[in-house]
Amino acid sequence: MQNSTRVLVLICLLLVSSCSTSMPLATPEVVTVYSTAAAEPWLSPLYECAGTLSVLNRVDDPAAAQIILRVGEPPVLSSFAYQIDSEEVLVVTHRQSPVQNLNLEETRALFSGLGDPSMQLWVYASDTDVQQAFDQLVMEGRIVSPSARVAVHPQQMSDTLVNEVNTVGILPRHWKAGDSREVFSAGTVPVLALTNTEPQGPVKDLIACLQK
Repeated sequence: MQNSTRVLVLICLLLVSSCSTSMPLATPEVVTVYSTAAAEPWLSPLYECAGTLSVLNRVDDPAAAQIILRVGEPPVLSSFAYQIDSEEVLVVTHRQSPVQNLNLEETRALFSGLGDPSMQLWVYASDTDVQQAFDQLVMEGRIVSPSARVAVHPQQMSDTLVNEVNTVGILPRHWKAGDSREVFSAGTVPVLALTNTEPQGPVKDLIACLQK
């Protein structure tokens, strides 16, 4: 009888011990991400989508990224592309600028260097996504004035247009500051998540989350 009791107690202790042992937590998968400067506003929702299931590692080389965020379609689309939002491309000036509302032809002439010579044009490097979108929507193969100054980031462009009166430049809607003035809408382009291979696992889940 005593042996049977001891066996029962031992079994109970083993059951309690097995129940109290916590299961090991799954290790979050690392997903590498590259974002153009213009697409940085979409990094925040991407991190929210990752939560505790994925660890995002932002990289400087798009070739090393599993997800690439950009504004507008690239000139040559050679990868998988998924629209996660849309963005409006604007022509913006200082609030006290003499430049008033423009139409397409006036905007095209201005950025071709045929407008008011007292206005300082600001653009981006020709290989940036916002400039490519602007060229497709407005310039249509025409060359931007060689006297235009080049901004390296939409924030620099925004700060310049807010602080310098005789300036006009290009901004995505998400980067427009309240103290600047919109004078022309070039149009709306998709915000894309690009992948070099068909998305699987956490990459697929992240893109699906961004599309909701």
